[in-house]
Amino acid sequence: MIQKKLLSLTLTEIHNLFQENFQTIVSDAQQSTSVDQFKQKFTLWVKKNYSAESDRQKQLLLLIDYDGEAIHELSNDEIRTIRTLSIFWNFLKNPFSVKESHLDFFIDFYQLLSNTQNSIPPYTKQNLQKHMERWPNGLDTEVRAIREQNKKRIIHHLIEKIELRGSGSSRFKFQEGATYQEKVEQINSWWEDYRFHLALAIRKPEELNRWLNYSLSDETLFVLKAAKEKEMPFFITPYYLSLLNTEQQGYTDEAIRSYILYSPQLVESYGSIRAWEKEDLVEPGEPNAAGWILPSRGNIHRRYPEVAILIPDTMGRACGGLCASCQRMYDFQSKRLNFQLDKLRPKESWNSKLDRLMKYFEEDSQLRDILITGGDALMSRNKSLKEILDAVYETAKRKRDANENRKDGEKFALIQRVRLGSRLLAYLPFRINDDLIALLKEFKEKASAIGIKQFIIQTHFQSPLEVTPEAKRGIEQILSAGWLITNQLVFNVAASRRGHTAQLRKTLNEMGVITYYTFTVKGFEENYAVFAPNSRSVQESVEEKRLGHLTKEQGEELYHLIQDASNVKEVISSFLTKYNLPFLATDRNVLNLPAVGKSMTFKLVGISSKGKRVLRFDHDETRKHSPIIDELGQVYIIENKSIASYLRELDRMGENVEDYANIWNYVEGKTEPQFEIYKYPSFNFNTTDELSNLGVTNYIEH
Repeated sequence: MIQKKLLSLTLTEIHNLFQENFQTIVSDAQQSTSVDQFKQKFTLWVKKNYSAESDRQKQLLLLIDYDGEAIHELSNDEIRTIRTLSIFWNFLKNPFSVKESHLDFFIDFYQLLSNTQNSIPPYTKQNLQKHMERWPNGLDTEVRAIREQNKKRIIHHLIEKIELRGSGSSRFKFQEGATYQEKVEQINSWWEDYRFHLALAIRKPEELNRWLNYSLSDETLFVLKAAKEKEMPFFITPYYLSLLNTEQQGYTDEAIRSYILYSPQLVESYGSIRAWEKEDLVEPGEPNAAGWILPSRGNIHRRYPEVAILIPDTMGRACGGLCASCQRMYDFQSKRLNFQLDKLRPKESWNSKLDRLMKYFEEDSQLRDILITGGDALMSRNKSLKEILDAVYETAKRKRDANENRKDGEKFALIQRVRLGSRLLAYLPFRINDDLIALLKEFKEKASAIGIKQFIIQTHFQSPLEVTPEAKRGIEQILSAGWLITNQLVFNVAASRRGHTAQLRKTLNEMGVITYYTFTVKGFEENYAVFAPNSRSVQESVEEKRLGHLTKEQGEELYHLIQDASNVKEVISSFLTKYNLPFLATDRNVLNLPAVGKSMTFKLVGISSKGKRVLRFDHDETRKHSPIIDELGQVYIIENKSIASYLRELDRMGENVEDYANIWNYVEGKTEPQFEIYKYPSFNFNTTDELSNLGVTNYIEH
């Protein structure tokens, strides 16, 4: 059925569709005196109309089996009863007893019964090419021309802002008596100083609207003013603002606009947002939700045995902007992360605290990977970042030396991978300056000598539009320091449009960046506006991303070729040409499950009354986990948006929803294998199986 028509049906019309196409089911429902009796009849119908080996029969029988089951929905920590068949039976028996808000349930169920998969043409390379061509990047001539006009307008407002601030103590002030043109030239000279953009960042909705040529709608302004009243952080640099297109013509910027403009649901929820990553909730001496005991409440986050996140007490607790779908929004809400840059300089106590945090890595038997993030690792000043990296170096060295006194099979895992998590390549690429590159080079040289093997800037480009000439230069500088760059994408509605993520992969590959993760947005209500269902993520992986998949042999070849980060751009270009690939599909599409880890292994086990799919997740079997997963077992997540609602949102964005027609058929997923470079190198000794800092037993009793 035509998708646009399906999405606009009323309850009466969808009921008529069931009567027209599934008359036996409707009759069985009306003759049944209980839901159990209907389930028996429906089971017989399913077995009669779909072959025993078909995925469709298996899926429908799974929905029948789960009807009436009470599940523990992990994100909300609530017990919910699945009533898929009960809702369906009530509707078929008496459609007037059902609320209009339940319409999306019946649309989804109708699609599950329709079995339209074979009638939809396969997604081809030609489809992909057509869809990718819609999305320009920041290097395109048209985009650069619009940005240049934006910059001229922004410079005018910067002059006004600096003049209104007066002389004060800021380094960014005009000489007395300077002409307007001299002020323009002065700002052009400051433009490439990242500190200038941080100092002059937009923090007020009215200011943002003025700088955007008064192009914000009344509704958007109302939402942003409500956010301000709630003391919700608001921070946009002049550089990033120059990426937005305020004209009626030219490129569409929803993918970046949806990152800095907040939704009504987000603002309404702010103040009562819960931590999706439940392992981030830490009590001193108590294991977190993943079973790990941590030395500090807000500095170390840990889910897996082999890696932990370090969030320093520096300016790294801020970012170059607040992303609307930030997974650490809970920490901004609690003010552990913030934009009070003048108050975030390290205190005298930080160095001693850093020593204690590093001791955690040193004395843990399994930790081999440290991800320094925040906030944003590169928001830390070079002096602070050097102190942190020096501490990592000394920790790795002491851990290596201590291993000399341990027997084979009792040795600890050594630090092999150091990562810096930063979005500044997109938000503020001027941060990548000569001093930072010298610091990164120096650390890599000395850390390599003691056995650290992998050095990675883990960045986050959300749109090809963010890959500007300034970002390109920053990428080239980092690669020249011998650090690889990997990208994480948040698969929100705008980024999930056909070909958008594929074009981002291609654009980044051309710069020498390797894609790492494509994340489903976490599903709490505050992210309703930007949430794209997991079925779309699987669809993107199976259809679009498939055309950039590598064989096992190709993956191993590429892994060996990119060991030298300084020539990775040329290597990737040659590799793509050699195998005629549009991009490298080295990323994994996943959902970050609370306390369990990243996974896309799921099955559809129910549908809520409002059409939100209930998914049963399993953990990623390709990597080590905390033993807590043996206690948690399978994880249930109820998505926060129906597929029908998602498709309507795409339609409002101007998408042809027929391009997504088989999204309904993606009722299960399987976590993709890791690309070789994301696997840990082998040690030349046997490590202990003993787990340090684990409190699983205490956690279970608690």
